[in-house]
Amino acid sequence: MKFDLHPLQHHALDLLRTSILAGHRRPMMQAPTGFGKTVIAAAIVEGALRKGNPALFVVPFLSLVDQTVAKFAEQGIHSVGVMQGYHPQTDHEQPVQVASVQTLMRRALPKAGIVLIDEAHRWYDFYGKWMAMPEWQKIPFVGLSASPWAKGLGKQYDDLLIPTTTKELITKGLLSPFKVFAPSHPDLSKVRTVAGDFHEGELSTAMSEPVLVADTVSTWLRLGEDRPTLCFAVDRAHAKKLAGEFEAAGVPTAYVDMDTPPDERRLIRERLAHGQIKVVVNIYTLTTGIDWDVRCIILARPTKSEILFTQIIGRGLRTAEGKAECLILDHSDTTLRLGFVDDIHHTTLDMSKHQQSTNQRKEKATQLPKECSACSFLRPAGVHKCPACGFMPERQSLIEEKAGELVQLKGTKKRKENAAPHSKQEVYSMLLWLQKERDYSPKFAKAKFFDRYAEWPRNLHEMPMAPDAPFLNWLKSRQIAYAKRREKEARHAA
Repeated sequence: MKFDLHPLQHHALDLLRTSILAGHRRPMMQAPTGFGKTVIAAAIVEGALRKGNPALFVVPFLSLVDQTVAKFAEQGIHSVGVMQGYHPQTDHEQPVQVASVQTLMRRALPKAGIVLIDEAHRWYDFYGKWMAMPEWQKIPFVGLSASPWAKGLGKQYDDLLIPTTTKELITKGLLSPFKVFAPSHPDLSKVRTVAGDFHEGELSTAMSEPVLVADTVSTWLRLGEDRPTLCFAVDRAHAKKLAGEFEAAGVPTAYVDMDTPPDERRLIRERLAHGQIKVVVNIYTLTTGIDWDVRCIILARPTKSEILFTQIIGRGLRTAEGKAECLILDHSDTTLRLGFVDDIHHTTLDMSKHQQSTNQRKEKATQLPKECSACSFLRPAGVHKCPACGFMPERQSLIEEKAGELVQLKGTKKRKENAAPHSKQEVYSMLLWLQKERDYSPKFAKAKFFDRYAEWPRNLHEMPMAPDAPFLNWLKSRQIAYAKRREKEARHAA
């Protein structure tokens, strides 16, 4: 059997062979999202079968069982049995077994010459007890993960294999480039930290503020360009509130959580691919094991976890025909807190809770991205001129910004909203067209122009021009923001 592997995948297999020949029996392979982890696993399994060794592939989620079986079949591996509930492909005689860890905990372990642990950053105490059994001491357990940085993994796995990085895959065109905007900044000062991440209940309350929810929708209308989008929320209440706001704004939206049946998920995927749905709001799911064509990520779920952050952003980094880059709308400050996803990289497995030194934390802090005060684009540290809008900070003090174009940042700081990519003449011309076609007030075009630029349309031509989709989305976002502001003022007045 011949696998169509690219050079980096061949390199990954070479690293694994070298590690096992050197005596390691618990190697961990770091395989970034989109690297082809299941293809590599299939090649490992095929190699074991050639030597007459049975193989066991273990997954943490039931949804990954059928997906793995299908991927193996695509690679020509059909001698597969399944250990998961009363699965129709249950066949203990097959030399390859795909099993959920939950099922293995309750059943007798099958014989195997090699064990592959998928999503190995998700540690179960069962794994440790299993690996410690005398009869399994010499059997290789290969961990596979895009983010093997969980606390204490270095005490369980004995070798970290890094065949490539997210940054290298982007450079070689195997993953999609990305752009990050930070349109709003939630106040998380009162949200406690529990087990290394934000307290979920308090986080949901903070992220459900009407202004933040409205800004999530209006920002997508302004910047999202109708791209197929995954929106990551905190919990069911927060997710349903976001989904309702998108629907109210006329954006076809779906909702997915851990209880959404597989058939319904497949239908949602198809509808997203065909443009019948524009946004899928989800919680607890769609962070691993999906290969949907996603071109925009809305991060409305703050996290302190590099693992969760990497898994979420990874959903948008797969390449696709006609996809220039993935747009990330980070309403959570996570990128500002953790850095760009392709800069998150560790060369060792974690041995304890306090492995990272103070110097390492300080070094990382100096590498964090900076926010452009003009358009909210996140630029790399040390890059002075904004790559998105060309703004340079020295000129900011010369600009007088108007309230209609401001967004509140953490109570006091304000910034100018990112505008659609049009010249001032184009904006004025499209406003004139709307003024005429919709019989608006003769002052409409000039007033809206002033609202946007804090200046009057002097020396511009009176040439109406039909507006395009980005401009109409921007205008709709302003109308939504205005309506929310009026609603809030009415509540306060009452």
